[in-house]
Amino acid sequence: MTELWVQRTGTRRYTGHSSRGAQVLIGSEDVEGVFTPGELLKIALAACSGMSSDQPLARRLGDDYQAVVRVSGAADREREVYPLLKETLELDLSGLSAADKERLRVVVDRAIDLVCTVGRTLKAGTEVNFTVADVGMKADPTVRSKGVDVGT
Repeated sequence: MTELWVQRTGTRRYTGHSSRGAQVLIGSEDVEGVFTPGELLKIALAACSGMSSDQPLARRLGDDYQAVVRVSGAADREREVYPLLKETLELDLSGLSAADKERLRVVVDRAIDLVCTVGRTLKAGTEVNFTVADVGMKADPTVRSKGVDVGT
């Protein structure tokens, strides 16, 4: 399984890493060139929906079809949650009949509902276990230590 971690790079600034070599810059909304954690959540949802619908769309529209998945949702700052996330899959369906467009919508909805792990997790809710690990003088993300459960 891919290892994932974030490493602090400054005040409210982190770089997210994967053991496959990917990186993403994370920070506050007032910092240019970074994603906020909430934006990453929304992007993960949009990417999952796009990837989940990729094969059914390619079969119907061709391998080179163009798509954009837009995602939005304002945070409820009193409760610190996103009560509603909205996604829109933008496609050129001008070559399809009304009946074919409707069939495509059904197939895409079904594919996303069945295999978009991010969307399924958000809809179902998930348990989060958080621990604090004492790693001494260094916080090296490549060294794993035994954590201390501090509750959730």
